[in-house]
Amino acid sequence: MAKKDKFDQETLDAAMQANKPRMQSMFMDTVRPKIAQEFGIKNTMAMPKLEKITLNVNVGRHLDGTKIPNNVRESVLHTLTTITGQKPVKIAAKKSVSNFKVREGYETAFKVTLRRDHMWHFLDRLINLATPRIKDFRGLNDKAFDRQGSYSMGLTEQGVFPEINMAEQGFTHGMNINFSFSNSDPKMSRFVLAELGMPFKKPEAKK
Repeated sequence: MAKKDKFDQETLDAAMQANKPRMQSMFMDTVRPKIAQEFGIKNTMAMPKLEKITLNVNVGRHLDGTKIPNNVRESVLHTLTTITGQKPVKIAAKKSVSNFKVREGYETAFKVTLRRDHMWHFLDRLINLATPRIKDFRGLNDKAFDRQGSYSMGLTEQGVFPEINMAEQGFTHGMNINFSFSNSDPKMSRFVLAELGMPFKKPEAKK
């Protein structure tokens, strides 16, 4: 019986390895050894870890009375569902902000939180498919890290994702994308994302 259990576990481990997202495999097999060498962290449990990716689209300024226009709502929901494979949740404003036409209790944003495989697959598409399609792209800002090492970036339109056909969209919108890390700081998080292929701005050559 013990022999059979061992075989079954090995089979399961092999199956899980085969289905592991490409970006996750890169992190575990290539990036983690570099983290150990660069920062002297030997314990894998103490290494920086990407916990989740959150996408947020603010729509509060488009309020028409008490409702979001259908074309805005449908476009945002379609975009987020298509590029993440998950259903967005709506966020209600906690307080009114007259300058931004935001009213307490009304829809102000739609959000998707990605973890595990969904997170890694999205990161792969963002780095390798979406960012190369940004107009006049010169690299991402590498200063947008908080003290815990979480990183934020913004996109001005959903059309950078090849899954989105802008000819079928009735509304153009951008989005904010946040990468939440644990056991990290700005330097380590930047190192991890750069090693995974995140196209940060290159430092200007000294004249």
